[in-house]
Amino acid sequence: MNSALEVLFADNHVLAVAKPAGMPVAPDASGDASLLELARAWVRAEYHKPGEVFLGLVHRLDRPVSGVVVFGRTSKGASRLAAAFRARTAEKRYLGVTASRPRADQGVVDQWLVKDAARNVVRVAAAGEPGARRAVTRWRVVEERGGRVLLAFEPATGRPHQLRVAAATLGSALLGDLKYGAREALPDASVALHAFELVLAHPTRSEPLRLAAPVPFLAIWRFSALDGGAAPPFSGRPAGP
Repeated sequence: MNSALEVLFADNHVLAVAKPAGMPVAPDASGDASLLELARAWVRAEYHKPGEVFLGLVHRLDRPVSGVVVFGRTSKGASRLAAAFRARTAEKRYLGVTASRPRADQGVVDQWLVKDAARNVVRVAAAGEPGARRAVTRWRVVEERGGRVLLAFEPATGRPHQLRVAAATLGSALLGDLKYGAREALPDASVALHAFELVLAHPTRSEPLRLAAPVPFLAIWRFSALDGGAAPPFSGRPAGP
């Protein structure tokens, strides 16, 4: 895991960075260095700020997942960014790699999920089951190459492990995702899921922010659609819940 911070965008109200797989977004019981701590250290050094640095945590990625993470650099920025995620106006686009192709080329996974907090595992549930929350994900096959399949995901909701369970539901567990059906771990203990692009309104300016993080530099992510850092075509706004 690389501890150097990759900054994607920074201004007075927003800081967007690329999270490496294996690093927690916020400090946890492991005591490992977190993305939030690295980002605070970067702001302190970049802007010569003594003492404690404010950064608002407005969303998260699972520890074994990589990709775009955005922080608020001011309370106003953090509040408005967090509101965009709550209102589902933030467009989230992910890429995943699996060893098996779904039966269809594209579709929508619409299911109800319940989280077992003690085990940190999510399962599919019946609608109306206590604690169940609806999860809606648009997906499609981007490319198949060398026994690997590149999938694009656009979640309309933001449930824990939503995309990982959606992939398993399709019979296409993400590489390295032992919790949801992968046969073996990846060498770096990551899950082959990457938050590729995030589009949302800037918190203080009337313009959209389009934030993108290149996929990890690993052999499993080598696909023609990703050559040269080109973004694969997405379908647009995800299906509403």
